[in-house]
Amino acid sequence: MDLDRKDGKIIEILKQDSRLPIREISKKTGIRPSTVHQRIQKLIEGKVIEKFTIKLNNKEIGENFIVFILVKGGTSEYIDNKILNNNHVKEIFGITGEYDLLIKLKFKNIEEFHEFILNFRKDKKEIQSTLTMIATTSLKEDV
Repeated sequence: MDLDRKDGKIIEILKQDSRLPIREISKKTGIRPSTVHQRIQKLIEGKVIEKFTIKLNNKEIGENFIVFILVKGGTSEYIDNKILNNNHVKEIFGITGEYDLLIKLKFKNIEEFHEFILNFRKDKKEIQSTLTMIATTSLKEDV
């Protein structure tokens, strides 16, 4: 789907506050409300917008212990629905280089993380190695 300048304006506003009424988006962009509505629908249908969501305060919801794990595996597939559907797993990226995957996880505390990593390594014999990095501060985190 080709995006023009008007689509870009609408997307930038929605990224800041996806709950903003169409009339407010219209005022901020100078685009008629009916056109804003039609364009948002086209962005959804064109899969440019996958979903509308919220940004939570990690500390307030008890997910302030953020961990990144680099994973190196064998030739078999080792990421299954158990990992994909785990509440602690927030993002998984296939990457190039020495490791195969980058996993972003969030926990309440180090004990919760410790339990997760022990089970992760025990359940996944195909994993050759992991490199774990713990976030010390969050400078920027987009949804």
